[in-house]
Amino acid sequence: MAFNFEKMLAPIPERSLKADAIKATGARNTAEYISMGVADMSFKPPDAVLKELSREVKKGFLGYYGGIENYKDAVTKWMKHVHSWEPRSEWISTAHGLVAAIGTALRAYTNEGDGIIVFSPVYHSFRKIIRANNRKLIECPMLLHGGKYYLDLKKLETLMTGRERMIVFCSPHNPGGRIWKIEEQRELAFFCKKYGLYLIIDEIHNDLIYPNKKHVTFPLAASDVFEKFILMTSTTKTFNIAGGLMGNVIIPSEKIRRKFSNANSATGESPNRFGMIMGEKAMQEGQLWLKNLMKYLNENRIIFDEEINSIPFVKSMPLEATYLAWVDFSETSIEENVLMQKLTNDAKIIANPGSSFGLGGEKFVRFNLANSRSVIREATRRIKDLFKT
Repeated sequence: MAFNFEKMLAPIPERSLKADAIKATGARNTAEYISMGVADMSFKPPDAVLKELSREVKKGFLGYYGGIENYKDAVTKWMKHVHSWEPRSEWISTAHGLVAAIGTALRAYTNEGDGIIVFSPVYHSFRKIIRANNRKLIECPMLLHGGKYYLDLKKLETLMTGRERMIVFCSPHNPGGRIWKIEEQRELAFFCKKYGLYLIIDEIHNDLIYPNKKHVTFPLAASDVFEKFILMTSTTKTFNIAGGLMGNVIIPSEKIRRKFSNANSATGESPNRFGMIMGEKAMQEGQLWLKNLMKYLNENRIIFDEEINSIPFVKSMPLEATYLAWVDFSETSIEENVLMQKLTNDAKIIANPGSSFGLGGEKFVRFNLANSRSVIREATRRIKDLFKT
């Protein structure tokens, strides 16, 4: 069965972050803008998900969620079938999205003032949630070699003070689209073991893997040498249902799991009924849709990279995962604020400035490629026009 993603586009609704970002420009004609900032897709979820949600709404019952074991069963089957690792049902907790889950984990395992490490540049919400919980943010810049990011654990050792308690790790990486090798994950596990650190692995993009690429989930890569890890997954990015606000927190260690469960209970966490229903159905019937999605996104990626890389001194980082292109403008000598003004006001493209992703992000811009083929072509045309002399 083939899917025509050109016919599965959803218009940007009034009550959405995408609409808010366009309105923030102050433009009168918002229809002129291309939204490539907010990291959700422009495609409708699988039809089975929409039908399941519609059935629930038509029943008229909008009360509290129940049936958690059915949802957990779907998670274990998805992880086993797609990622070759089968967690036990009792290892799984739920949360209102993975950023909220990271906040809960910070409170469960660390104290105010403790050092929390991230490898920068990285998803901006990591830095925000760490600071909001009054923890000390420690950014370890990654090595950039041959258009690819690498962890710099030697550099990290020079930053260690003894107050560090946790690493928050993005796998696959956002915004670089990097899939970490098994050896790299094991090196990180040994590092955490050496320094007594907890490790949060945010694998929200673990299903968005391009053809001929392979992501290995952390438990398969390194759980044999390290147990103080908290694996976080979700269907939200995979199936474009982020409005359902749900995430999975998978912790094999009973002792570590108990701490998270206690902290989770302290927030009054209760699953979003419709998010859970959508997520369960997506995992049960969405794999073929996902396979076709990645083929479509791969073509978008190829087109975007070819066009962007044809601009002198501009380079798009090769993606292995995610639908978020990371473009290097450093050799253009254009200041970031000027570049972003040109993108917003002249090209009328909403994108994310690299500095918002922390150290090493300066002079980069992130673009969302999960849109129609025609939009990607138009966006690259507009970007190229900015650099015509």
